[in-house]
Amino acid sequence: MATIFDAIADPTRRRMLDRLRHDGPLSVTQLARPLEMTRQGATKHLDVLVESGLVRMRRRGRLRLHALEPAALGELWDWLAPYAAEWDRRLDRLRRLVDAQP
Repeated sequence: MATIFDAIADPTRRRMLDRLRHDGPLSVTQLARPLEMTRQGATKHLDVLVESGLVRMRRRGRLRLHALEPAALGELWDWLAPYAAEWDRRLDRLRRLVDAQP
């Protein structure tokens, strides 16, 4: 099973996620076109994103639309939050040191 970390490790999949976030539900063809990849290549990437829970697929007639599933990013945020807080503390400390310089 693909994890969220496996899914976002690939730059192509990150670009797909960005497109889905910005443009809403898209077909495989719509996602593949700007990436200059085949429909089959895009489908393989989308399969990883769907398996990780980051993207959901639904059918509309013959069309398969893929949409971002933002709730799945909660697992990623839960893992990153302590690191982000630590960096915020370090940057605040650096800011205070810089501001204290004559």
